[in-house]
Amino acid sequence: MPGPCAKTVFRCFRALERLGDRITGAAGPFFVGLAVILLSTGTVCFFDIEQPSLRWPWLTTPICLVIIVNMLGHYWWVCTVPPGFVEDPPRQSGSGWVWARKRRTARNRALTGVRWSEDVRVTRASVGKCRKCLQPRPERAHHCRICNRCVLKFDHHCPVGVNQCVGLHNERHFILFMVYLIIASFCYVVLGWHQFLEAIGYYYQPAWPYRVPALGFILTYILAGVLSLAVAVMCSWHVWSIVKGETSVEAQDHEHYRKVAEERGETFVNSYDLGKRKNLELFFNVGRDGYPLYTLLLPFRIEPYTDGWSWARREGYERHRGVREGEELTDEEDEL
Repeated sequence: MPGPCAKTVFRCFRALERLGDRITGAAGPFFVGLAVILLSTGTVCFFDIEQPSLRWPWLTTPICLVIIVNMLGHYWWVCTVPPGFVEDPPRQSGSGWVWARKRRTARNRALTGVRWSEDVRVTRASVGKCRKCLQPRPERAHHCRICNRCVLKFDHHCPVGVNQCVGLHNERHFILFMVYLIIASFCYVVLGWHQFLEAIGYYYQPAWPYRVPALGFILTYILAGVLSLAVAVMCSWHVWSIVKGETSVEAQDHEHYRKVAEERGETFVNSYDLGKRKNLELFFNVGRDGYPLYTLLLPFRIEPYTDGWSWARREGYERHRGVREGEELTDEEDEL
């Protein structure tokens, strides 16, 4: 019978999917360790081989240091800052030197409830209940199969290099890490092409004049070239999602909503989309109601503009247009 057969195939695929989740979850620390080794090796190679040959070192070296500090700093934060789980108590901004200070106009503004500014209206999110962990959760929260918890503003679980979910409290660090990794990899390739030709024997050298072995530099140089392209593609997709006011999960959901709305002759409108510039300002929490722009140039910790239980919406929208109540997608069930 087609019905029982389809159900059996579905359960087999679900079992394989859960096995893959367990494997990637268990391998997460290994990938983090590998990423640390590669980033550290690349940094050592740069200072041993490329930095001594830079022109105007009084100018170029500090710029390179800022790039490296941001790359390593944001990587540390994205791996160590919890993404934000629905059962966590409200977080408080820290007071140490790693925490940036808000603009004066925004220092006493609460992260919860309904509030207004000249540019944006933030209202309480609707609250539902997760069918997997049975926790109440607000809009934009999703259940992670690997962590088995609901994450505020869940984007994705990143087992390769991060070993945890990317969500409300660490997504900003994830994006900035990718941005600075792209810049660092690109500069590494551009500034080290002459030494690379020496390492592969294109130029005659009686001896390799650096502490780092030539083979080590060749491997890191090739890896940097691959990363600068691959991560640039991934980062561009994430930034485009931010510009549209959605997460990776929501980007898929919204495609479904558009099709449903079109079938009814309606138009889907994302109520979280406040325009490209405002979406970027809210994501990075910079501008009049957030932090100064210099926080994009140093790996500071900052609060998101919300606690995850309230969201900024378009003026006049209480929900997405083109989606009726009860049609919202939820996390898929593990069983039929």
